[in-house]
Amino acid sequence: MELAHSLLLNEEAYNQLGEFPKAEFIFEWLQFLEKLLPVTSRADIRENQKKLVEQLTSLLNNSPGPPTRRLLAKNLAVLYSTGDTFSVYQTIDKCNELIRSKDDSPSYLPTKLAAVVCLGYLYKKLGRILGNSFTDTVGNVLKAMKNAESQGRYEIMLSLQNILNGLGAAAIPCHRDIYKAARSCLTDRSMAVRCAAAKCLLELQNEAVFMWSTDLDSVVTLCFKSFEGSNYDVRLEVSKLLGTILARALTSKQITASTKQNFRRISLEDVMELLGTGFLRGSCGFLRASGDMLKGTSSVSRDVRVGVTQAYVVFVSTLGAQWLERNFSAFLAHILDLVSQSHPKAIQSPVDAIGCRRCVSFILRATVGGLLGEKAQIAAAKEICQAIWKLKKVVDAAMSDGNLETKINTTDVTASQHVLVCALQELGSLIHGLGTTAAPLLQDSSTGVLEAVISVILHPSISVRLTAAWCLRCIAVALPSYVSLLLDRCIERLSTLKPCPEAVTGYSFAVAALLGAVKHCPLGIPHGKGKVIMTVAEDLLCSASQNSRISLQRMQAGWLLIAALMTLGPAVVQHHLPRMLLLWKCIFPSSPKDLETEKTRGDAFTWQVTLEGRAGALCAIKSFVSHCAGLLTDEVVQRLLPPLPSAVDLLTQLSSIYKSYGNSLKTPSTVYRQKLYELLAVLPPKAYEGNFSAVLKELVTDLTVTDSQIDASASLLPSLCHENDLLLLGPLLQETDHRFIEEQLLLGNSIAGGSLEYDPYSIYEKFAKGDSVPKPLPPALSVISAATRLFGVVFAHITESHRLQVLEQLLNCIKQTKGSRQQIVQLHVLSAFSTSLKHLANCKGSLGSEEVRRSALMLVMGALESNNPLLRCAAAECLARLAQVVSDSAFTAGLAQVSFDKLKSARDVVSRTGHSLALGCLYRYLGGIGSTQHLNACVGILYTLSQDSTSPDVQAWALHSLSLIVDQAGPLYHVHVEPTLSLVLMLLLSVPPAYAEVHQSLGRCLNALITTLGPELQGSSTAVSALRTSCLLGCAAMQDNPDCLVQAQAISCLQQLHMFAPRHVNLSNLVSCLCMNLCSSYLLLRRAVVACLHQLVQREAAEVSEYAVALVKESKEDFTPDVNIREIGLEGALLGLLDKELDPRLCQDIKETLTHMLTSMAVEKLSFWLKLCKDVLAASADFNTVASIDTTQEEETAKGDDVSVLTSDSDDRFHPFRNPRWSTRVFAAECVCKIISQCENAGSAHFDITLAQERKQRDSRDDFLVLHLADLVRMAFMAATDHSDQLRLAGLQMLQIIVRKFAAVPEPEFPGHVILEQYQANVGAALRPAFAPETPPDVTAKACQVCSAWIASGVVSDLNDLRRVHQLLVSSLLKVQAGKEAQNQQYNESTSTMEVLAVLKAWAEVYIVAIEKQKNQSDTHKHCLKIANSSEESLRDVTFSASGLLDLVQADLGTLSRLWLAALQDFALLTLPPEYASQLPAEGGTFYTAETIENARPHYYNSWALILYATALWLTSTGFIVVDPDEGVTNLSRPVTPTTMCQDSSTRPLVKSPEDVNTDRFHLILGISVEFLCSPRSDAAMENIIACLRALQALFDVPWPRSKIGGDQELGVELLNVLHRLILTRESPDIQLAALEVVRLILFAAQEHVKEKRRSAEVDDGAAEKETLPEFGEGKDTGGLVPGKSLVFATLELCVCILVRQLPQLNPKLTYSPAVPPGKHLLLSEDGSRLVAAALVILSDVPAVCSPEGSVSVLPTILYLIVGVLKETAVKLQDGQLPLTVAASLQALKGLLSSPMARAEKSQNAWTDLLRSALFTVLDCWDQVDCLLQELDEVSLLTAITVFVMSTSPEVTTVECLQKRCIEKFKTALDSKDPLVQCKCYQLLHSIFQHPNKTVSYPYIHSLAPSIVGKLQETERAKPENAAELQVVQEGIKVVTALTAAAEEQHRAHLVACFLPILISFLLDENALVSATISAKNLHEIALQTLMQIGPQYSSVFKKIMASSPTMKARLESAVKGNQESIKVKTTKHAKNPGKSSSIQLKTNFL
Repeated sequence: MELAHSLLLNEEAYNQLGEFPKAEFIFEWLQFLEKLLPVTSRADIRENQKKLVEQLTSLLNNSPGPPTRRLLAKNLAVLYSTGDTFSVYQTIDKCNELIRSKDDSPSYLPTKLAAVVCLGYLYKKLGRILGNSFTDTVGNVLKAMKNAESQGRYEIMLSLQNILNGLGAAAIPCHRDIYKAARSCLTDRSMAVRCAAAKCLLELQNEAVFMWSTDLDSVVTLCFKSFEGSNYDVRLEVSKLLGTILARALTSKQITASTKQNFRRISLEDVMELLGTGFLRGSCGFLRASGDMLKGTSSVSRDVRVGVTQAYVVFVSTLGAQWLERNFSAFLAHILDLVSQSHPKAIQSPVDAIGCRRCVSFILRATVGGLLGEKAQIAAAKEICQAIWKLKKVVDAAMSDGNLETKINTTDVTASQHVLVCALQELGSLIHGLGTTAAPLLQDSSTGVLEAVISVILHPSISVRLTAAWCLRCIAVALPSYVSLLLDRCIERLSTLKPCPEAVTGYSFAVAALLGAVKHCPLGIPHGKGKVIMTVAEDLLCSASQNSRISLQRMQAGWLLIAALMTLGPAVVQHHLPRMLLLWKCIFPSSPKDLETEKTRGDAFTWQVTLEGRAGALCAIKSFVSHCAGLLTDEVVQRLLPPLPSAVDLLTQLSSIYKSYGNSLKTPSTVYRQKLYELLAVLPPKAYEGNFSAVLKELVTDLTVTDSQIDASASLLPSLCHENDLLLLGPLLQETDHRFIEEQLLLGNSIAGGSLEYDPYSIYEKFAKGDSVPKPLPPALSVISAATRLFGVVFAHITESHRLQVLEQLLNCIKQTKGSRQQIVQLHVLSAFSTSLKHLANCKGSLGSEEVRRSALMLVMGALESNNPLLRCAAAECLARLAQVVSDSAFTAGLAQVSFDKLKSARDVVSRTGHSLALGCLYRYLGGIGSTQHLNACVGILYTLSQDSTSPDVQAWALHSLSLIVDQAGPLYHVHVEPTLSLVLMLLLSVPPAYAEVHQSLGRCLNALITTLGPELQGSSTAVSALRTSCLLGCAAMQDNPDCLVQAQAISCLQQLHMFAPRHVNLSNLVSCLCMNLCSSYLLLRRAVVACLHQLVQREAAEVSEYAVALVKESKEDFTPDVNIREIGLEGALLGLLDKELDPRLCQDIKETLTHMLTSMAVEKLSFWLKLCKDVLAASADFNTVASIDTTQEEETAKGDDVSVLTSDSDDRFHPFRNPRWSTRVFAAECVCKIISQCENAGSAHFDITLAQERKQRDSRDDFLVLHLADLVRMAFMAATDHSDQLRLAGLQMLQIIVRKFAAVPEPEFPGHVILEQYQANVGAALRPAFAPETPPDVTAKACQVCSAWIASGVVSDLNDLRRVHQLLVSSLLKVQAGKEAQNQQYNESTSTMEVLAVLKAWAEVYIVAIEKQKNQSDTHKHCLKIANSSEESLRDVTFSASGLLDLVQADLGTLSRLWLAALQDFALLTLPPEYASQLPAEGGTFYTAETIENARPHYYNSWALILYATALWLTSTGFIVVDPDEGVTNLSRPVTPTTMCQDSSTRPLVKSPEDVNTDRFHLILGISVEFLCSPRSDAAMENIIACLRALQALFDVPWPRSKIGGDQELGVELLNVLHRLILTRESPDIQLAALEVVRLILFAAQEHVKEKRRSAEVDDGAAEKETLPEFGEGKDTGGLVPGKSLVFATLELCVCILVRQLPQLNPKLTYSPAVPPGKHLLLSEDGSRLVAAALVILSDVPAVCSPEGSVSVLPTILYLIVGVLKETAVKLQDGQLPLTVAASLQALKGLLSSPMARAEKSQNAWTDLLRSALFTVLDCWDQVDCLLQELDEVSLLTAITVFVMSTSPEVTTVECLQKRCIEKFKTALDSKDPLVQCKCYQLLHSIFQHPNKTVSYPYIHSLAPSIVGKLQETERAKPENAAELQVVQEGIKVVTALTAAAEEQHRAHLVACFLPILISFLLDENALVSATISAKNLHEIALQTLMQIGPQYSSVFKKIMASSPTMKARLESAVKGNQESIKVKTTKHAKNPGKSSSIQLKTNFL
């Protein structure tokens, strides 16, 4: 194929190929040429033009296929438009010649067609350049059309469209001729030709004025005719033509002179009348209505009506939203008039009426719902409301003649019903779509929406009553605050108007509908409403028999209410279950005998009432089973069962009752059957297995009843076919935007679709999809579908012999019927059997013996050859299920063989399509095809069938089947891939475009092949590359196909290719194709586009976005008008599409695509994304903002905005989004939150204004979030103050995130302030509306979170400013205090729980922050001297704000603490396991009611942790002293207060002692914490765990709780075990550190306890002998520790766990394992070090809790761990600092060694032995690491030795062998080359030399003093060169000075005599001092100072030496004199010693 990539055709390569490869080669070359020509230079083109034209025109004679001819024509046109146009006339002549040719053979046809296509493209591209040649061309083409077949007519029409497009107004001379030709084609028998003609006429009307002026009527009539017998594509195209022409006629101003005289201005009324005529009378014209029409027998064909409906929508869409707003009332009046009494013929039968209503609803939905923004929709709703009021007056007038008792059925009343139904439906849909933004509409009393809807609930027509109820349901779902109000109102009216039948049914419908709405309202309704409704229902049922006139209505209403009540779920229903079961038991006769007596007694009316009542009862039980599965215990099922046999008995008697009482019982008995079947289908089959045979008998009768004339295939079968197979059946079964009206064409003539009045019980069911009304089918159809479902269940559970009987009976029934009836019976039977196979497959059952299989097979095979394609599809699926259930390979092979044989012999289309599909489906559920033999046979047969060009149907089915086989064969198919791909490509290049279904199947085949090849497509071998090229060619051919569904296939194939071989898909071409189709009128194409984008942006978001913008900029012609990519990019276009799109699946896809684009690009294109979101959010800002803003400055900007909004109305360009819907705005707000989190991950500059500004100056392209803070706050404000509650929630969430993320960003211009401070007015204004009384609780709860975040963030330091927000929380607190009595009665009680807890949690957060600030501040005060250069003022500020914040809370703390404790107590009760349910208080807790306990739980889980922490802090701040003297007497008007801990009032003591109150509180907090920490759910938030641990820390911070836990060892151990488990399961260092802190406090408490016991024992037994003192502490006398009981053991376990996790080498088991290389030191992370340090602190405290014997038991472990940590982490750091862990281990060592236990008499010996061993281990550290010596930090180990020497008793370290080794180590260190080591060594020796015990210090002095002095003497020769060496000398001097002081008298003189000469040698004379180095000078000074110090101390020795050495004396004197002055200066300066110690002092001393 590479050879095809050249400008000229490579003829040599071309001629070597076979026939089909030639076609492929040509197509590839033409494709390449199409891309190459636009980018080739003009000169090159001209050079090769002649040859190219020759090559291209010669191809015309090669019979090019459809895609090839289109490409050929495009290339020729481009060639002439960029090159020379000299030879163009020759080309045109050649084409005309080919068209004129007399050769009519089929083989010549492609050449003619190619010539036609070429002409079209040449004229389109070159237009007027071609001068007048067009008249001949057009004439010639039109002449050719006269005897052209359909393909010719199709291409000619499209070609004429292109010619008209290119020539524009120049073509006027030919307009009439073309118009005539197109007219005839518009009613052509070929649908493709009709579509082409419509496109041609659409092009023609641009210039041909007569079409929308003089000839308008005939064009309209023509379009109506064209709709007759049309398909979906024709209706789309023709309605587009019709709508556009009418819009043009209405708006056109220009009227040419010639048409002026006979032209009338067309008004809106005229246009409407024209369209209305088509809608009402169809295509039979205006005046000459046929005789049938006059007689009233004919009805308009449905396809005309559906076509006209679509034309209405096109008409309005073309005129646009603003036109609709202005003319809405006229438009509405006309549309509603279509179903009014003024046109009785249109609605004469119920079926017609339902069809018309559907169409009217569709027009209103598509225009009002699709085009108008929210403001305009509210206006439209008001108009609709007016219309309802008008109709209401008509009804009232008609009814007023008599009172309601004697109702008059006048024509007016029935006439208004359809108009009312349409108006109410649209009103409901509008409000449902508007959501809470519709609030102003309902509050507007002048419109009276609710009054209007409620007033028509009494309408005489049942369908109006039902629709009014449904409308109320929509209002309730949109505005949850109205649910309770409406329920109360309807229940009240129902009770008042009980005698009126309309009122009983109407209001019961309304109540049922509202109950159905509750599950869509998260806030629910008050629990008590259920009780009220149950009472009303019981009352209705009991009073039904009192008044026979309304007994039927009351019976129906009662059961309807009960059935609807069940939807509220188990929590409500369980309280009413006994009453309901009693009613259920009573409605059926208790024995068969009673049923017999019943039969003899009644009349037709009583039977009607009975059947209605029983059907209602069945419905209620079904509703119960469906919605309250949780209550279906065995006991309840047992109580449900008794009436069932009786119900089945009645079912068997129905036919005889029906015969006795005649036709009036037909509907009730059908409904009864349906409801019984539906109930049995949801009950467990075991429940009624005794009745199986009776039920089956009835089912078989129902399925095979022969008088049923309704073909229900369209309603029954689609659910039984596989969704992939339905694609074969054309667009009617696929999802389209017009599905709502197209459905009626599918259902056949006898039914128009479902409608509410067919089954009132559907009014409370879940919405099927979106906001469309429930559409139950007529009972005759519903009973069949119920029967098929139940048959499936029962058949799967009966015996094998019974199955055989049933199947044979069904087969007989099919045989006995003939013709259309046979088809209907076959359809029912197959549906039922298919359902049973599904059930068997699901429960893994088997079908049975050979006979059963044979019967089953006969049944399915019969259907497989049915004339109904739907039935064939269902039969193929049924066959697949049969193979799955039998699951026997021989049986499956047999099935395949049957189809093979059939296909070989059959010639009829039906058999060939059915059996070919059967082959494809056969292995669908068997896990794929395993046999190559079967595969080869299938492929062979299907290849043949798919090339049968005589029947496109056979081709389409065979290819579809082939695609299924490719999928099922998987890798086995590889051998066939190449031939299959060639076949697919050949067909794509040759099948005429009119056969769209074949192309769609080809697309599925290609898709399956690409999937099979998978990642292999990336390969580079020739074979793979050839396959890949073929795939790409196939995609290109499909992209060029005119059918939109084929284009969708092409896109999904390219998507697959891009997934497997991304480098080989041309992304820019793909993206341009996607952008072109983004707003296609085909839903499936839009879905494919968005699905493809969704995949592309996951990998290459930035590229996709750039290509889209580049494409728009390049494209010359105007790009699709709906998408404004040029201004707002692809992202904006997708947002715009999201706003318009109604399909939920597509919306979800768009959201995900945008989210992916946002995550990968938001940071780079920050301004762009924020502007997009801001545009969407700001577009709604003119929607009268709720909140006024605080500051005047803000108000001005807001005014400015309003003005701009108003002015921009006239100009769309400034605002890319016109009135976006609230859901889009919510999405935009969510996007902003995502952008913030993306920026958070991207870097700190986004949250640091100084850094951001710096980087922005460096590179202006950089962009940072913090620079857009004003926009963020503005967006959050706009969202938080909107009318839409969802948007308010999103806005508050955004505000909370902004506060949390930006709270700490400082304001560079005003130091000490933060950047958010300037927005306090906005924040206050955004929050205030959320606390208004009418605000829903969820919004208030969210706002509380924001308030606490704002107050806690510390942004505002001025208390007065903070008070505004604080006041909001105070007001909420007052509401909480008011208690349950003052609760809002609008919502469920659990919502007030949510609100109360949100308030308490918010206060808790504020209190916690206030306390933390106070704590930090007291720390700051302690260190206040450390604060460098801080002015007094800022210090004051800090103190003020922290204490101020605490003051704010302090005022309410008394109340808060009570409420917090109450909430915690509730929470504690709610977390009890189910078995303690009986202990819960009957009336509920403080903040929840017993009934709503389940709903309240999540709210407690959300907020308990912070409340717990706050309570613990409050209790510790009071030190557990009960402040309130009345605390015992509960002074809070609540059922349960924190102090009354669930006690019964009789047993409650009047006043509890403070000790008891405290104990209760202590155990409450501890209990909740332990319960939670024992098993925190895996999803438990980190914050909750941390808060819980902090609460425990706070608790044990004060003495009283410590005494409780110290005194209760079991409690302590349990708590430690819980913490241990927490540490094991949670990796977070924060959690582990917090847990260790709690452990430390527990240990501390135990220490205090032990000390206290020892102290009191000593006090008590002071006089007694010491020996008799009992041993306190763990381990008692034996030293044994019991695991599980011992606190010490638990603590050790926990510490070991932490240490071993951080330092695995400490685990003795691991030490020598290969996993841990020996001696390799690990550097721990900072967190790891902190954890290890914390664990060591705890370890060193352990012995204090033990008895002496106990301490001996634990000591080895503790020493091992401490020394182990020291050994493992003693690594040298760069800066000479000690690692944190080393410091901690030394500290712990010191603490341990100085433990009193070391000296206690009972343990002293053991301790001494152990400590010696430990010291020995430390000394061994050196010897272990010879090779790694450089890493080991000697200083740490020397320090450890020093700690041993200094802190233990002498007998530990004075053992000779140990002492000798210690001294050795110091010696080595003294000789170290590292000055730091030397220095530290001197310091350590300094302290050892001063040890008070001489036995300890003397050996060291004797061994080491000489070498120290020696070192100093060496310094005389090698003076120090840097600070470090100087430091060493200085330390050396200090040590010798100390030695001198410590020496005994007789040795001292000797020492001083050695020392003085050294010091004097360091002095410099005056001359040397000037030129000396800094080190020398410093040394001079140090020596001088030391001499000054020593001289006076040992004067005698001093004098003696001075006397003996005059040189020394002279040197000293000159130094003293010469430096007198400078010494003065320097001593003042250098009060601090230089070098290292000074650096330490700098950090600690700021004075």
